Amino acid sequence: MDTIFALASAQGKAGVSVIRISGPQAFAAGQSLCGDLPDARQTAVRILKDRDGEVIDQALVLVFEKGKSFTGEPVVEFQTHGSPAVIRRVLAALGQLPDCRMSEAGEFTRRAFDNGCLDLAQAEGLADLIDAETEAQRQQAMRSLSGEFGDLVAVWRERLVRAAALLEASIDFADEEVPVDVTPEVTELLDLVEADIRKQIDGISISERIRDGFEVAIVGRPNVGKSTLLNALAGRDAAITSDIAGTTRDVIEVRMELAGLPVTLLDTAGLRETEDQIEALGVARARDRAEAADLRVFLVEPGADPEIEPRKTDIVAVTKADLNPVEHFSISPKYGQGIDILVEKIGDVLSQKAQRAGVATRERHRMAMNASLSHLATSRVWVQDGQGGYDIAAEELRLAIRSLNSLVGEVDVEELLGEIFSRFCVGK
Repeated sequence: MDTIFALASAQGKAGVSVIRISGPQAFAAGQSLCGDLPDARQTAVRILKDRDGEVIDQALVLVFEKGKSFTGEPVVEFQTHGSPAVIRRVLAALGQLPDCRMSEAGEFTRRAFDNGCLDLAQAEGLADLIDAETEAQRQQAMRSLSGEFGDLVAVWRERLVRAAALLEASIDFADEEVPVDVTPEVTELLDLVEADIRKQIDGISISERIRDGFEVAIVGRPNVGKSTLLNALAGRDAAITSDIAGTTRDVIEVRMELAGLPVTLLDTAGLRETEDQIEALGVARARDRAEAADLRVFLVEPGADPEIEPRKTDIVAVTKADLNPVEHFSISPKYGQGIDILVEKIGDVLSQKAQRAGVATRERHRMAMNASLSHLATSRVWVQDGQGGYDIAAEELRLAIRSLNSLVGEVDVEELLGEIFSRFCVGK
């Protein structure tokens, strides 16, 4: 492989910038700029010079031996002053060295995957961690990066390998140590794996919401204070407010963090019958977005009922509490009364939903697990058919295992790798 290098920290002016070199000539490249390198996994301050001997900067230098670095290759890192001019000069000096080139997007992580330092699910978790903006996103990404999903897949694979071995032993070896009827044990193993897989599939939609954001729709009739509530929650004038009914015609979205979760608040058009075609389109869109939202907050006048039947987890609040105090939960978006309680209620509902998230987080995970379930179902049918169906059942188990292996990148994922690793920035 070529030796690659790149700025590993963010672009722009900073106190410190990190430039990473990885590959078979990493040590030689490092020595060409700073002379002698510190011992492996040690740090030292060195003067960086170009090939003409001109001083570029003073940097902290770190060295990682092969097998001890993020990529699994020999790695040298320069922690330089974060001047754009310094960074350009260091990268230019490295680019003049033989067998060294600037890395492509995600190439460091791709090498970590190719060298067995990360499985594919961990690499995806790393991408999510870099993109994480909320505490829940960070926690979910760390679960993936820690290898929790890969460990779970390994357990499933071990059980299916055991089941396949029992079936094949019954076919090929008729000695006393092999039970005559392995159907009960094989069926039990299939039950355990299927239950675990279905649990992970059920949690994917919540995992996707944690990564991409929950949608909370504010719903109600015109002039109940929906836009005022959105502005109060957002802490800015995100929506136009007016005493004129039907001011909001389209869905207004504001992204924010609530209870450590990413949330997109939706201010929708007031629900009412109208002859205004533009407003009618807004009302129809409001109903559609409210139906698809993870949570609806209904604002109603005292004594009125919601225009749409609330779900069990939806929140109903009586609005304009400053004018019409009621015993039911009420708020006043205009004066902030009850807003803190509303935020707490929203956070509680979404936090309960988030608890159902699994370690599988992507649509490709869902597809691979569904494919595995399909093969397991076919295998189960042939197992129940008796010893005459064991050979077909064993083959279906091998196909199920193959689908599970694709989750961690062991088979059939070459076409996915370019797309996955291209999401990373250059330098990661």
